[in-house]
Amino acid sequence: MTDRVYPSAKPTSTTTNGTATTTTTPPPPKSHLYNPTRHPYRPQPRPHRRRSRRSCLCLCCFWSVLLLILLLLVAAIAACLLYVLYNPRRPSFSIAAIRVSQLNLSTSAADDTTHLTSTLNLTITSKNPNKKKLSYTYDQISITALSNGVIIATGSFPSFASDPKNTTALRSTLSTVGELVDADSVSSLRSDLKRKNGFPLEIVMDTKVVVKLEKVKSKKLGIRVTCDGIRGFVPSKGKASSADSTSDAKCKVDLRIKIWKWTF
Repeated sequence: MTDRVYPSAKPTSTTTNGTATTTTTPPPPKSHLYNPTRHPYRPQPRPHRRRSRRSCLCLCCFWSVLLLILLLLVAAIAACLLYVLYNPRRPSFSIAAIRVSQLNLSTSAADDTTHLTSTLNLTITSKNPNKKKLSYTYDQISITALSNGVIIATGSFPSFASDPKNTTALRSTLSTVGELVDADSVSSLRSDLKRKNGFPLEIVMDTKVVVKLEKVKSKKLGIRVTCDGIRGFVPSKGKASSADSTSDAKCKVDLRIKIWKWTF
């Protein structure tokens, strides 16, 4: 059996012509062993990406709000210029005359129900106070006469147009025949009809109007005109009906805005 000779890492000495030379043999390189239990390296996502998305969203919101503010500012400036140039004003209404020709409450003995029959003659004036080229065009106007919330009579005015600085007189007959009235309303009406200074009357008118400024027309806008402060008098039997008191009557015009099912 022969012995194997392994190279030594120790330096070896050689002699050449009487001179000793030392040579060092380097050790063998170490082998890199693969570790199967070691997990592979996976780069982690950088957090600055989420921050960039949030910053983009905040930037979009900022510009959207800024654009909305600019649009509102432009609309406000346009409205101010329109007001200065044309000085638009709402139309005005007033009660010229009202007369109660008939107002009867009849109770049926069979079923103990009370029915109302009435006739009213109404005259109103509509005025367009604008001096420049701003006109109103009204649809048919529905009229309701009430006394303490109880409907006395109903009627309507025809459609009409009102030019600048124009006054229009409208006449109509309001009536109701055999209208069923509940017990609480009957007691309230009979108590009011006995007053010497007359019973309170309120006139409510609803319509839609188109506003025209020179050649520009708006969409139809709902308005409600409420006139109160009227005192009505029921004519006595055998006597002609007298004109009712309208000295304290005042009419208010409100814009009616309808959003889906609600009206404001």
